[in-house]
Amino acid sequence: MPRRSRRLDGHARAAVRRILENPKFEVLPLKNVLDQVGSLPEGAEVSVTASPTKTLEDTMNLAADLRQRGFDVIPHLSARMTHDRSHLASLLRRMEELEISRVFLVGGDASPRGDFPDAYSLLLAMEDMGHHLTELGVPVYPEGHAVIPDDRLRQDLHNKQPYASYMTTQMCFDGQAIAGFVADCRSDGITLPVRIGIPGVADRLRLLKISTRIGVGQSVQFLAKHRGLVGKLIRPGRYTPEGLLKSLAPVFRDPGASIIGVHIYTFNQCETTERWRQEYLARL
Repeated sequence: MPRRSRRLDGHARAAVRRILENPKFEVLPLKNVLDQVGSLPEGAEVSVTASPTKTLEDTMNLAADLRQRGFDVIPHLSARMTHDRSHLASLLRRMEELEISRVFLVGGDASPRGDFPDAYSLLLAMEDMGHHLTELGVPVYPEGHAVIPDDRLRQDLHNKQPYASYMTTQMCFDGQAIAGFVADCRSDGITLPVRIGIPGVADRLRLLKISTRIGVGQSVQFLAKHRGLVGKLIRPGRYTPEGLLKSLAPVFRDPGASIIGVHIYTFNQCETTERWRQEYLARL
C-alpha cells in the first residue's frame, strides 16, 4: 500500500473526491446513536446494522427514528435473525409503512433463529413473496470470511447477482486486497456495482471493543485470521482512512471497476468521522 504521505495528482484527487462526496454511513443500534447522527449531513444515506445481540425489530425501530429525522435509511435484514416467512412479511410491511425502499441483506453472525440459513435463501423467499423494495445490497469479503470458504462465497455471490443491485466490501484496511478482489470479480462475471467499505475515524481500541461487543465477524475467529487488523487497532490514537483511499484512487478511476461510492463503518463515531471527511474533502 502506498505511503500515506504520497501526494495524489489532479485526476486521482478528483476520483477520491467523487467517491467521498456522497457516502453511505453505517450506524449500530446502540444507545448513543441518536446523539451521534446529528453530526451527519442532512438527508444522508444511513445504513442500520442488524446486531446479533438484538432483534430485527430493534433495527427497524432505529430506522423509524432516523426516518423521522429526515435520513435516507437502509436497514440491514439478517437471514439468520429472520424466523420464517411470516416474520419476513411483517418486516417488509414495516419498511413499506416507513417508506423505506432499500435494504441490505446479510446472512448475519447470529445463530439461526428460523428458516433462513443465509441471505440467498432470504432473497429467494422475498422474490417468491413479492416486495416493494427497489434496491437490494449484499456484502462481499475482499479478505475472506472467518468461517465460509472462498469458493462458497464466490458461488453465493453468483447466485445472488440476479436479485441484487450492488455489493459492499466488508471492512478492510488493505487497498491492494480490495483492488484485487474487484478485479477477480469482474474477470469471473460478477458485474454488480461496488461500494467500498472503509473504517470511519475513531479511537482504535474503541473500534476493537465495539466489534467484540456486537459480535462483528465472530470476533475471535475473525481476528485470528486477520492479524494485520489487530496490529492496526491496538496502536494508540485514532485511525483515519486517508491512506486507504489514496491507495484505491486507481480503482476509483477505472470505469470497469464500477465503484459507485464508499460505505463508511462509523461505529457510531459520527462526529469525528464527518469532521474528518469534510476536512479531507477541503484538502483534496
